[in-house]
Amino acid sequence: MEACGLHCTKIQNISVKINHEEIIKNVSFDVHCGELTMIIGRNGAGKSTLLKALLNEVEHTGKVEFFDMKENKNKKIKIGYVPQSLNIEKNMPTTVYDMFASYISDKPVCFKKDKQLYEQIKNALKIFGAENLIDNMVGNLSGGELQRILLAIATTPIPNLLILDEPVSGVDTNGTRDFYETLVGLKDKYDMSIILVSHDLELVKKFADKVVLLDKEILAQGTSKEVFMSKEFKEIFG
Repeated sequence: MEACGLHCTKIQNISVKINHEEIIKNVSFDVHCGELTMIIGRNGAGKSTLLKALLNEVEHTGKVEFFDMKENKNKKIKIGYVPQSLNIEKNMPTTVYDMFASYISDKPVCFKKDKQLYEQIKNALKIFGAENLIDNMVGNLSGGELQRILLAIATTPIPNLLILDEPVSGVDTNGTRDFYETLVGLKDKYDMSIILVSHDLELVKKFADKVVLLDKEILAQGTSKEVFMSKEFKEIFG
């Protein structure tokens, strides 16, 4: 399916200072619907800080706007987020249902399962082939299984923008391939905009619609071919 072309997330002049040190400087780029934008850069380039700014988790200047071209106006943006990792104890007595329900429902989950909520969660997990994990203990999940659960939570309800911070860190090769193929399916089926930080340049080359090279500020942006051929890329990655 072609991107509808009618929605655009505009990231405008995002800057972050911590203890008077400029971590991010005037970062601006657009993410169109149905587009996977991957952010690359050396360690310490400010990639994760940029994501935290987009999520309003750090103080920053600049703004994020979601523009509906069909109605010719800005709308409130819905953002889903998948972190790099979660600190989960192996013996944690929490099921996938418990964790999922705590994110999407105000109902207490510690006493009794809500049948309607259980089915809703099961259907959300089904999109990612993870419905069979609903009663599993979170601490017993593999890295790939946990990422599928987090992706299901982040896309319930379907967001305008999905943000992922190195989401396949610690996931094996097969799990990584499956994860990226799932992302491609998401952006195609739901016309979703996705921003993803990655250090794996082969995956960037294979899956990115757009690449942003960051080193406190944007050094280059465009297709993976355009960015990889730039002198700025060669100076950083050799």
